[in-house]
Amino acid sequence: MSLYSLPLYQLHAMLIKQEVSAKEITEAFISRIDEVESHVRAFITITTETALAKAMEVDRRLAAGEGISPLAGIPMGLKDNLCTKGILTTCGSKILENFIPPYDATVVSRLAQRGAVLIGKLNMDEFAMGSSNETSRFFPTRNPWDLNRVPGGSSGGPAAAVAAGEVAFSLGTDTGGSIRQPASFCGIVGMKPTYGLVSRYGAVAYASSLDQIGPMTKNVTDCALVLQEIAGQDPLDSTSVGYMPPNYRKALVNDIKGLRIGIPKEYFVAGLEPGVKKAVEAAIAKLEELGAVCKEVSLPHTEYALAAYYIISPAEASSNLAKFDGVSYGFRNTAASDVMEMYMKTRREGFGPEVKRRIMLGTYALSAGYYDAYYLKALKVRTLVKQDFARAFEHVDVLAAPTAPMVAFKLGERIEDPLAMYLIDTFTIPVNMAGVPGISIPCGLSEGMPVGLQLIGKPFSEALLFRVAYTYEQNTSYHLAKPALEVN
Repeated sequence: MSLYSLPLYQLHAMLIKQEVSAKEITEAFISRIDEVESHVRAFITITTETALAKAMEVDRRLAAGEGISPLAGIPMGLKDNLCTKGILTTCGSKILENFIPPYDATVVSRLAQRGAVLIGKLNMDEFAMGSSNETSRFFPTRNPWDLNRVPGGSSGGPAAAVAAGEVAFSLGTDTGGSIRQPASFCGIVGMKPTYGLVSRYGAVAYASSLDQIGPMTKNVTDCALVLQEIAGQDPLDSTSVGYMPPNYRKALVNDIKGLRIGIPKEYFVAGLEPGVKKAVEAAIAKLEELGAVCKEVSLPHTEYALAAYYIISPAEASSNLAKFDGVSYGFRNTAASDVMEMYMKTRREGFGPEVKRRIMLGTYALSAGYYDAYYLKALKVRTLVKQDFARAFEHVDVLAAPTAPMVAFKLGERIEDPLAMYLIDTFTIPVNMAGVPGISIPCGLSEGMPVGLQLIGKPFSEALLFRVAYTYEQNTSYHLAKPALEVN
């Protein structure tokens, strides 16, 4: 079996036994990129030379008898909204297409300290605003399972790169489902941690009260190993929580007997594709067969979450993106005759249509006379959504539901219809609104494309989510399915 197809925990074991070097592992992934990247197009920037240098540094440490972390010598990719010192960080936007940060995001520096090998920066919807990767300034990434379909978004590049074997793992960001939905579309594992568990310092903000960074991996064990390295309080991020993460690897036990799993009835409604419904129901039946006690629960305000999200997140985006005006850094229109004209032309030319749409929505919602009518009401709905989850978790330990109502769709199929695009995130947005953790794991195929099962837990219950996901994974084989990735 090729090195690029192995999960990171197996690569780590081979490194420790000196069956392979970190340089050989990195070269195997670089060769894979050379083989498939022109078709998948997951990368915006590839850092071959620094990756090989980092891998050889790990080899020197091993040769010296030093201990290494589980991620040392393992090739990874980062969504291109995570700041990397000295390496382009574009956010998939023209306005930052030449931006080179002077510092690393906290998650980047933590992974670098653990010896992980950064092999490149990955494509995304512009400023994480999109569900298909088609709003990227540069090019759309393609789904390795079917190159005519989208990989999901906004972390489509990170998902596609893992599914195609171009990296062993990646980091994405999730504001309304941007890790879990592309993980579902590409047949990999993706986790949105509890808000505050992982530092957001150095992640270019879209909607600060919703954004979270999380791992995207081939399986649940890898996901737990990566989260272990990036979780924990950060003095540079005031929203990170003083919570000591448990040893997530100890949660990887094949046992869910007696666990109470809630099935939210609002997630099995019109619009859910029959093939997705069938796969998720079969997964729930499997969880029952493994000893869990499943029961229906209600999250009654789910239907209002999407509308409230598209008030709150654009409002925060309109504020966060106000700094991109051509003055301090990023793209600037140089043909303007005065400062005001420069501001206007810079933002008009620098942002794409979807970003401008959300900035206008958010600015309108926050403007005088409309704040109470829209933004304040949306915040009240957010509280109701959060209370729904709290009440449900009084009776069950975990929730199980579809990650997305459909499998990956064709490129260009929805890009001209924003409302149809927004509806794709119906089942993931409430999790961000409530700030609770969620994980998507492969649970079957429909139309030959992967289907994701979403598990949702109480705040800081990531260990329990790993236990349920691991048990399911150990008793099924869906996570082992690979895209044929037929290239011409």
